[in-house]
Amino acid sequence: MRIISRNALVNFWEKHPEAKVSLLAWYKTVTSSEWENFADVRKTFRRADIYRDCAIFDVGGNKYRLIVKVRYRTKRVYIRFVLTHSDYDKDSWKEDCEC
Repeated sequence: MRIISRNALVNFWEKHPEAKVSLLAWYKTVTSSEWENFADVRKTFRRADIYRDCAIFDVGGNKYRLIVKVRYRTKRVYIRFVLTHSDYDKDSWKEDCEC
């Protein structure tokens, strides 16, 4: 899978350095994956969840949330948000996940 854009991860871990190792591990795992559907995502990340048009990943021992849009046909993963757990709980990201 091709991730668009890694800069979102870098910007986040520059503010939250403790997230870097977990975000890099997620990045490496996803770039080496070949997902065809959300069931494949779940095989890779069994705690992944889906909300409308977005996939949600727990990162860093449930401290962070990574929200992406996956386009299976083109093999692209678009990073929409990298959030702390408390920012995720505010639900302001949900509007972006409409179909």
